[in-house]
Amino acid sequence: MSSLLDFLIADLSKVSDRQVYGRVAAVQGMLIEIEGVEGHLSIGDRCMLQARRGKTVPCEVVGFRDKRALAMPFGALEGVALGTKAFVVSAQPTINPTREWLGRVINAFGDPVDGLGPLPLGEEAVAIRGDPPPAHKRRRIGGKIDLGVRCLNTFTTCCRGQRMGIFAGSGVGKSVLMAMMARFSEAEVIVIGLIGERGREVQEFIQDELGEEGLARSVVVVATSDESALMRRQAAYMTFAVAEYFRDQGKDVLCLMDSVTRFAMAQREIGLSAGEPPATKGYTPTVFSELPRLLERAGPGPDIGTITGLFTVLVEGDDHNEPISDAVRGILDGHIVLDRTIAHRNRYPAVNILRSVSRTMPDCNTEDQTRIVNRARRLLATYDDMAELIRLGAYRKGSDPAVDEAISFNTPLEDFIAQGKNETTSLEQGYSELAAVLGEDYPGAA
Repeated sequence: MSSLLDFLIADLSKVSDRQVYGRVAAVQGMLIEIEGVEGHLSIGDRCMLQARRGKTVPCEVVGFRDKRALAMPFGALEGVALGTKAFVVSAQPTINPTREWLGRVINAFGDPVDGLGPLPLGEEAVAIRGDPPPAHKRRRIGGKIDLGVRCLNTFTTCCRGQRMGIFAGSGVGKSVLMAMMARFSEAEVIVIGLIGERGREVQEFIQDELGEEGLARSVVVVATSDESALMRRQAAYMTFAVAEYFRDQGKDVLCLMDSVTRFAMAQREIGLSAGEPPATKGYTPTVFSELPRLLERAGPGPDIGTITGLFTVLVEGDDHNEPISDAVRGILDGHIVLDRTIAHRNRYPAVNILRSVSRTMPDCNTEDQTRIVNRARRLLATYDDMAELIRLGAYRKGSDPAVDEAISFNTPLEDFIAQGKNETTSLEQGYSELAAVLGEDYPGAA
């Protein structure tokens, strides 16, 4: 009772004894200029526009010009006119999550959008735009985490607190792969951020791909493509805020976000509206400063909890060297590449094993596991080097024993990598099956 009372007193102490407001002086596109609020607003602060017919429009301050605050709205601007009052909101945006949020779908403000009634509120307030834990206070990355996907468990083994990127073009199977990890991973809590998702695909993902089993231990944060840039950006912040709450409760959290590219596009739109100069491919400098601030929030916490992050990156025109892909690869601890050519062969997940890497994998594998994986990679690489000649019939059997061996193992290895979306394989089971395919001895085999 006393803790609840302290919580209420702390909240009441934030309430100002007066209400400050300015007025809308200009509107250019989605940028609003507010005058009369000098000294009362800073970057990231919120204000509420009192539009016509009783409508309120929440906004966020993104810059300043000529003693005016530059703000962008979270919603549509219909009803906003010159002289509209803009009330300053002094409190820092926070949420109050609880364990009862599991199984719920929320928007960028933390409001429920699943029609299941209001969300219960916890006693602890969590800042939506939190800072990553200080580097010197972070624990080291923990042991392996079972993702339930055979090719990821064996060829790109992921550890607790690791951050990986899933790089792919559109329509190559990212959503299905994310849903498989949400349903089959051994993480205690799953937090899924759907950033800039197509509206019609949200229910399809939740009901068909994620299902009741995956949703029961998940919190899904949704901002569709038709929502404002601020909403799409805030949905990414909200995803991490929810994940940080469960991490601080000592949970091993799996944070899945689709996609980082749409977060970067939203930040580009905000930066350009605020007058930032475009840099590489139109992306503004703040895009490349915000990406590490966002992604570094994942990882081991200062205490016992962890956030293991897997974030999708949309590669425009299948160009894996475009600016956002390059920036994200330099921040994360490894990358998983989904290849459209493999998807065209109808092999799913369409993971290109040779182009995918986990930077923590060498330190967490045993010698036997490393030996088996390295041999499989060598066979796949040898076949890949000669694939064109083999398909054309230009290679003659017996010309190279290494190529002959790669050809004989190619079909079994492809069958091993392929996995149905309702099929799960554990870590040890994956290594045992790979050893059996290669005819290798593996101590962990049954």
